[in-house]
Amino acid sequence: MIFLKKYIFILLIFISVSFTQGDKKAQVEIISPLDFFTTDNLGNIYTVKNDEVVKFLPNGKFFARYSNLKLGKIASIDATNPLKIILYYRDFQTIVFLDNQLSANSEAVLLDALGLEQSELVCAGSNNSFWIYNKQNNELIRFNENLKKATATGNLKQILKTDLTPNYMIEHNGFLFLNCPNNGIFVFDMFGSYSKLIAIKEIKEFSVNEKAIYYKKDSVFCSYNLKDFEEICKPLINNKFILGVKYLNKNIYFGYKDSLVIKTL
Repeated sequence: MIFLKKYIFILLIFISVSFTQGDKKAQVEIISPLDFFTTDNLGNIYTVKNDEVVKFLPNGKFFARYSNLKLGKIASIDATNPLKIILYYRDFQTIVFLDNQLSANSEAVLLDALGLEQSELVCAGSNNSFWIYNKQNNELIRFNENLKKATATGNLKQILKTDLTPNYMIEHNGFLFLNCPNNGIFVFDMFGSYSKLIAIKEIKEFSVNEKAIYYKKDSVFCSYNLKDFEEICKPLINNKFILGVKYLNKNIYFGYKDSLVIKTL
């Protein structure tokens, strides 16, 4: 446990140091306008700007792009499964699945046709499933690859005895993490049963691995140890220009409105 604490502490020192001016070691810069970005477990990067997603290889080389003008602005992207990337168009309540070439590999899913009229969030699930947070009745629903309901939590406002205003969710290692800035991160198992509340508040998004949750909060970047519940934060230099920060496989990704910088620890 002591070793793990030291490892995370050292990691965050490197994050802080690597963002100082003049340090160009192991740096890749991608010039691409973006509203937000994500990565997959292979190290590929996906930048999203309005209706367009662009895929870059781990070395920063352009690979492919996808756009659908008929569906408007992309609300979210989930590349947890790089062979089945999920794009969510909230304004049209529509999900599009892309393959690793950024080609649509199936018919778009119209959530209205599934009886869901106010779906706020969408993310990937295991075994080609996907999760929906339905704002209309405060419910999490998981659909299998045949678009059949596999899990439904019921009204979470009633179950948890609190108001929910989630802004982000992601599945990892058999658990769904639902972020509510005013409450923290609610964790559910694959059957929709409530597991616990992680007391991290006022964050926009995060990444998860077996050891920790990583997230940007105000002007710092933090790790939260999932075993001993310790939060360690380090300041981000020039924070006001950073749209998002991610940590994956010893790489730190800094997103800006016109570029993305990757630094290797």
